Amino acid sequence: MKISENLYIALRALAANKLRASLTMLGIMIGVAAVITLLAIGDGVTRYVADQFIGLGTNLVFLMPGDDPNQTESTLTMQDAEQLGDQTLIPNTDGVAPVVMRREDLQYQGLTYRTRIIASTPDYSRVRGYETKRGRFMDANDYQGRSRVIIIGQDVADNLFPEDIDPLGSNVKVRGLNFRVIGILKEKGGGMFGSADDLVIVPLTTAQERLYNLRSSRTGLLRVDMIMIQAVGSDAVDDILIDATDLLRQLHNINFRDEDDFMMLTQQDFLSSFGEVTGVLTMFLGAIASISLLVGGIGIMNIMLVSVTERTREIGLRKAVGAKKRDILSQFLTEAVVLAMLGGALGIGLGLLGATAVHIALPELDTTVTLNSIALAVGFSVAVGLFFGIYPASRAASLHPIDALRFE
Repeated sequence: MKISENLYIALRALAANKLRASLTMLGIMIGVAAVITLLAIGDGVTRYVADQFIGLGTNLVFLMPGDDPNQTESTLTMQDAEQLGDQTLIPNTDGVAPVVMRREDLQYQGLTYRTRIIASTPDYSRVRGYETKRGRFMDANDYQGRSRVIIIGQDVADNLFPEDIDPLGSNVKVRGLNFRVIGILKEKGGGMFGSADDLVIVPLTTAQERLYNLRSSRTGLLRVDMIMIQAVGSDAVDDILIDATDLLRQLHNINFRDEDDFMMLTQQDFLSSFGEVTGVLTMFLGAIASISLLVGGIGIMNIMLVSVTERTREIGLRKAVGAKKRDILSQFLTEAVVLAMLGGALGIGLGLLGATAVHIALPELDTTVTLNSIALAVGFSVAVGLFFGIYPASRAASLHPIDALRFE
């Protein structure tokens, strides 16, 4: 029997039971829409994470303390940062910024807002690409003079200060000490370590002397949480990794047989790690959505079994006039696949609407639907139609014509 003839018979049979066919297609439609929408969300999260790391620049090296559980304090010191910034020792560096990070309550005239406080050097703005929208960043005088000055992000300005108050020049309290706002940062949006707008920056010297006790109980050296190293270019990152590792092992008196008490990460390392996480997330979301398709497939099997029972005499009549087993098999398989494909086509439209709705609700998440996800969803729906249509079709094809004609 020709394919066109099978399609005609399948469409006529579905049209004869519109409500039943529509309800069956609904299961496939919801499944395909769920697959497309959730895969779009997973891909959007992956792109969002990648964009955050790309925003850091390709020439940054992040130096962090080792993950030895026996270490009770950071193994990185200001001395390390000073040596790493010496271009005679590390010739490919273009800037070094030691960092101490804490969370603190900021207070302004009875108002309180909790945010992330970053203590660093004047080089931090250049290394991390921060610019001020109003005012200025800290300079060498602020740093060397241990000045109580603070640069705030836009989220802090919006949440801590009333609308009729200009934050610039105002005093805020950090751990009971007054800090004068000298700058407001330009908006940057989300970032690797949290929102790039929900933070404040103070001179590291001020934090070390006035806010926190950062001296090592063992060596007496000033400790830092992290050191950011900016290479002169992305091609120089590998050289930085080698030279900085050799220098730090010497500074920390690490025996050549012993493990490092620090770790170095690049943008590519972060991308690879988070890429694995987001990849698993996307697969997990796709697997959840596939359950809907499975349920839809069971619905197709159910409706096709009912159809076989209702059309037993028709099957017997067709066999009696010469229809072969493969003709009956292909007819019912075609009906199952048509059901799945129509449901899949409607599901694509619903999935596109779902992905668009997610993007409208979360503008920072790019939920663009890819052709791969559409092809996967449609291919899966066709496979579901074939798989769950085989048993009813085989049952129909196996009916004996005389028994089928006797069926009431």
